[in-house]
Amino acid sequence: MKSIINGAFRNKAAMIIIVIMVLAMGVLSYTKLPMEFLPEADNPQVTVSVIGPGYNASSMDRAVTGPLEKSLSAIKGKTNTFSSSGDGFSQVNLNFDSNTNMKEAKLEVEKAVNSVQLPANVSPPYVVQFNTSMIPISFVTLTFNDGVSDAQKEILEQQVLDEFKAIDGVGEVQLSGKSLPKVSIIPDVEKLAARGVPLEALYGVLQGRDAAASIGESTLDGQIVNLNVSASLQDLESVKKLPVAEGVKLGDVANVTFNNAKESLFRIDGKDALEYVISKGANSNAVKVGQGVDKIIEKYNEENKAVNMKVMVSTSDQVVHSVNSMMREVLLGALFATIVILIFMRNVRATLVTIVSIPLSLAMTLYLLDLSGITLNILTLGGVAVAVGRLVDDSIVVIENIFRRLQKEKFSSELVIDATKEVARAITASTLTTIAVFLPMSLLRGGLQSFLLPFALTMTYSLLSSLLVALTLIPLMSAGVLRNSKIKEHQPSQRFVRLLEWNLRHKWLPIIGAFVLLIASIGTYVVMPKGAIDTSSAENLTVSLEYKPDTPVAQVLENGHKLETFLMNREEVDWVTMGNGNSADAAKYGSVSSPTLVSYMLKMKKGADAAKVMEAVKSEGAHYPGAELITATGGFMSGGSSTQVIVDITGDNLEMIGKTADEVIAKIKPIKDVLKVESNQQEKKTVYTLEVNPTEAKAGNIATQLQGMLNSIPVGSITLDGQMVEVLLEPSLKPKSENELSSLTVMTDAGPKPISSVAKWVKEEQATTFFQKDGKSYVRVSASVEPSQLSKVGAEINKQLKDVKPPEGVKLNVGGASADQSADIMSLFMMMLVSVGIVYLIMVFTFKTLKAPLAIISSIAFVPIGAVLGLIVTGVTPDFTAIFGVVMLIGIVVTNAIVLIDRVKHNELEREMTIRASLLEAAGTRMRPILMTAIATVGAMLPLVFGSAEGGSIVSQSLAIVVIGGLVVSTLLTLVIVPCLYELLYFRKSARQRKEIATKQNIAA
Repeated sequence: MKSIINGAFRNKAAMIIIVIMVLAMGVLSYTKLPMEFLPEADNPQVTVSVIGPGYNASSMDRAVTGPLEKSLSAIKGKTNTFSSSGDGFSQVNLNFDSNTNMKEAKLEVEKAVNSVQLPANVSPPYVVQFNTSMIPISFVTLTFNDGVSDAQKEILEQQVLDEFKAIDGVGEVQLSGKSLPKVSIIPDVEKLAARGVPLEALYGVLQGRDAAASIGESTLDGQIVNLNVSASLQDLESVKKLPVAEGVKLGDVANVTFNNAKESLFRIDGKDALEYVISKGANSNAVKVGQGVDKIIEKYNEENKAVNMKVMVSTSDQVVHSVNSMMREVLLGALFATIVILIFMRNVRATLVTIVSIPLSLAMTLYLLDLSGITLNILTLGGVAVAVGRLVDDSIVVIENIFRRLQKEKFSSELVIDATKEVARAITASTLTTIAVFLPMSLLRGGLQSFLLPFALTMTYSLLSSLLVALTLIPLMSAGVLRNSKIKEHQPSQRFVRLLEWNLRHKWLPIIGAFVLLIASIGTYVVMPKGAIDTSSAENLTVSLEYKPDTPVAQVLENGHKLETFLMNREEVDWVTMGNGNSADAAKYGSVSSPTLVSYMLKMKKGADAAKVMEAVKSEGAHYPGAELITATGGFMSGGSSTQVIVDITGDNLEMIGKTADEVIAKIKPIKDVLKVESNQQEKKTVYTLEVNPTEAKAGNIATQLQGMLNSIPVGSITLDGQMVEVLLEPSLKPKSENELSSLTVMTDAGPKPISSVAKWVKEEQATTFFQKDGKSYVRVSASVEPSQLSKVGAEINKQLKDVKPPEGVKLNVGGASADQSADIMSLFMMMLVSVGIVYLIMVFTFKTLKAPLAIISSIAFVPIGAVLGLIVTGVTPDFTAIFGVVMLIGIVVTNAIVLIDRVKHNELEREMTIRASLLEAAGTRMRPILMTAIATVGAMLPLVFGSAEGGSIVSQSLAIVVIGGLVVSTLLTLVIVPCLYELLYFRKSARQRKEIATKQNIAA
């Protein structure tokens, strides 16, 4: 340390250049650092999705889900496999342990599923592994004005898609609601029979009609020319004139129509729309991507009056808001810290010298973040907001010691250097202990580690920078600024010294009192409900209208439009979107849903009462019999499961599983603060299975024939108005009763026969969705919980489930948010213990003794007292961030004890004072810098208490309250209890010293 301090004084010109360079590098780094909402972190899950239009749940389970699960059974690192099969979709979710390399896991899953042979007419398997960098940047809607042709719409939708994909930094662009125009050939069975034309003749009606081919080259008129053959169908009339038999045209036996269908339904404010969901690529700047999207929207709205584009939600705007709000809180924190220093010092020059450490430390931190490849997000900015009060701590201790020495001694550069050296050991040790708290991050679970490491590195860089500034620039500037200052002498508080002297004489009283307060605070915390970080927002509402799976889709959409009109007519609502159906793009991201589910998103007007709208929507439920109408607040990053407790019931017997699930639901429903209980036991629907007599006919042939009779079959494509359109042969038969099903005629080896002569239809009730966990059937019961009461409700659910006695072979497994919360808190407690051990080790190295560090470490025991008191006074429910605040306090509170005990040791060794005299002198001398650093840190944290935390951020109101409460109480107790404990550790030596002094006084008397 001595060489660093002397080096700064010997190279003043170099120090000026270094300061300018650091500030310039900080500003440059801030402009080029990628901005994003959250740091990049992998979700330890891979999702495989398949869409199979026309296949029921049973078929998807048997033909798609089963083979996929079999191929994925040997994937390394997976902990659980969950699958669901429904009408038209199949999904397999693989959970992995936190140590798995998720990019390699995804490649392994892709390799496994690509080897599976899937049935015809189902999509290829879409494999997705979610990462926080895939969080959408912008949700953009595109609507067309009246009079725009379908061909123009398709051209424009593709142009916009290509432009979005071309933005620098864009990762993926997902499109919903895109057109899927088709030409339908609807055969007339009676006309076919009258003309003697078999249905099979229509299958090849387009074969060879629409073609373009090169047939070679020839020499004509002495010149080599190419010869081509081409033909194209450009309109429906040409299609109708195609021959299907001699003298019979297609239009004579079938109805040919054009249908401008949608792959999936998406509407905004009652108009059909396209939705573009734009995500950024890894290490891209979210703000720049968002700006690129805004430019394209502005261009199209200005240049093309046929379209209307607008941004529904922009997370890049949220990133900018987060950066601005955090920067505002950093500046407010710096202002409060400055005011505190000015009040204590009562010297403008000394205050200016001290606060120089804030911009310099921040500039160095930004540069180091840039070098480390860490982005500017709500966690790194949160680290800066939390650290800003701590940035001046080292400088305060240095300047206060210089200031104190100048009150009694004549100014000289040597005095400034000596005063800095005097506290160098204390501030270095205190900074290292604060940093040491964040070293055990490697012990945390995968996702938690990814989120906390950027925060920890930000804290580490800023604190190391502030230490360097305190040891070099602060003494150098003090030597220049305070040279001619007249400094009034400051006397230690005699009242405080007398109070401490009384406590030292009766040390067991304050120690026992502090111990009782500690036990009481821990007991209070244990019984307090622990909440989840609530990321929902009343700015957006989500509404879902879901019918039973056997409800016709036309009926679902009719009622869906009715509810859409009701929502649009609410004056509190700014805009309403409506969605239904599955799309290939959505399936690529693991998003598949029931065709009888209609989803809505509502954007509330500023200041509107969201609760009133939610109540109004709930009251509408009576108008939709047979449907489930659900409304909830929707927020960024809130998938609806953040405060759910889940109970999985697994086994081999579905009936037993179902009965146990009903018992579990009955136990959970009455529990207070459980908002809703549901299970994945779906309503059953009627299924007819054709059981073929294998001696009479081939089941495979009959299945193929019936598929052709009852389902749409692609027969080719034509070009209409410049766009390629698929041509489908619609089902020739539409049986409306069981009798009509039995009277169908099929071709067998013995010729055409009624289907009833070779097979029989068996009617049964089957589940609409099949769920499996690790290859076994399971039912999942989900309980949505009030976020602030998560731990309490989770404990009550566990208690109630002890009374459930499942049958043999059936198992219960409780998980979800409550279990995740417990695991995260246990991880933090483990990290806390390791941090305390590292802090103690650093203290032993610093003071070269075992006893003094024990007195310093004891200051940590006072943290829970203030933390719990702060939560009780403010009425805030502790969540994960509050526990993280306690971890941070370990590093912060020992700083005060280090500064105090370092002075005690200095007095004992260099001034040869007794332990009690050393303690009294050190407490009186160090009281001012200890209070200054504590109050400066508290002042810097106040904006976080009264500001609004961003969703998903660990820098929340509860963290700030815990840090402030813990720091205030531990600072006050440190000044009183730590000296008592220190003297108690050296009680024999202290007693002997006091006895010797008493003897000398008696002799002198």
